[in-house]
Amino acid sequence: MYKITYSEKLAPAVHLFRIEAPRVAQKAQAGQFVILRIDERGERIPLTVADYDREEGTVTVVFLEVGKTTRHLATLAAGDEIVTFAGPLGLPSHIDNFGTVVCMGGGVGVAALYPIARALKEANNRVISIMGARTKDLLFWEEEMRSVSDELIVTTDDGSHGRKGVVTEPLKERLDSGDPINRVIAVGPAIMMKFCALTSKPYGIETVVSLNPIMIDGTGLCGGCRVSVGGATRFACVDGPDFDGHQVDWDLLLARQRTYQTEEKQSQELWQTHLCDLQEAGKR
Repeated sequence: MYKITYSEKLAPAVHLFRIEAPRVAQKAQAGQFVILRIDERGERIPLTVADYDREEGTVTVVFLEVGKTTRHLATLAAGDEIVTFAGPLGLPSHIDNFGTVVCMGGGVGVAALYPIARALKEANNRVISIMGARTKDLLFWEEEMRSVSDELIVTTDDGSHGRKGVVTEPLKERLDSGDPINRVIAVGPAIMMKFCALTSKPYGIETVVSLNPIMIDGTGLCGGCRVSVGGATRFACVDGPDFDGHQVDWDLLLARQRTYQTEEKQSQELWQTHLCDLQEAGKR
């Protein structure tokens, strides 16, 4: 069993757990993920490593309530335990002294981007971070990102914080300015990563995207994270999650994300019914 030592609500429907997992903490690297199960009957879900403390023996994960399992997970608190916490899985992000790197984070993807930006900064890169969300209320870890960046740009779709607009706008401005940029890294919703890659492609700047949003099983067995990269079939969980964003078939990826929509909806409805039954039982 793996104990949740700390929990925090970062934004509406966005939660942080620090989980006691010494063996995972010893091996975890930026860009990798873990597979967890809440209980013996629980679904296995992948969550990207947002941070780790090797001395404390803990791993931090940040998740958004999007389906039955993440909504169930959000009902837990510090002191509770989960049955499975396996990892680290996936290939770690490639960290080197590239020069100037633009790190793009969208929504909950900022949590996965943070250890990558930190590792790049430690490797003596100049790190320009651009993070965005729909509104101010959905932003989190602004100061954490600032601490690992030489420059931080914050955007919101509605202009409630930072500059109004989407993350690709300041990226294009930097590319047009002639400011030497050696690499772009984008982590966030698939549609956001697609447009980051489309923005940088005309400039020929290597762009790495993290395809965490498409992963399901986490071991390559289910085939749900199958993607086409440069015309070849790859699996996000075992061959990635990082890939060349200019080579990803984004239309295929976005279509694959919709594969299990019906089943996901049914699972959520059953979970909601279960919660209602528990509430009714408690009133008796």
